[in-house]
Amino acid sequence: MKKIGRKHRPFYRICVMDSRVHREGKAIEEVGWYDTSIDDKSKRVKIDMERVDYWVSVGASLSERVATLVKKVKTNKFGVMAAPPALIAPKVKEAPAPETTEAPAEGGEAAAS
Repeated sequence: MKKIGRKHRPFYRICVMDSRVHREGKAIEEVGWYDTSIDDKSKRVKIDMERVDYWVSVGASLSERVATLVKKVKTNKFGVMAAPPALIAPKVKEAPAPETTEAPAEGGEAAAS
C-alpha cells in the first residue's frame, strides 16, 4: 500500500512493488485503492482481483493489510458500521444541605450546680 493522502486524511493505492524499492517508490502496477474517509465500509476499497490473482500466481506476496482487504473483498464481509453510543443526560449538581445553626455547649456536657 502506498500512502498518498494528506495529514489526518489518508488515502492508499494498492500497488505491486519490487521488494528493493521503498514504500513510496515507483510501482510496477497499481491494482486498486483504499480510502479510509468513506463512511460505507464496502465502498472504501476497490481492487482489480484479476490482476491481484495474476501477481500472486507469479510469486508476489501480499502484505498483511492488503491480504486482509483482499479477503474482505472476496467474501464481501466488511462488517457494519457501529451506531454511535446513546446520549447520556448531564449530571445535575445537588444543592448543598443547609447547615445547622445550633452550636454545642461550652465545655462539653452541662455541669449541674
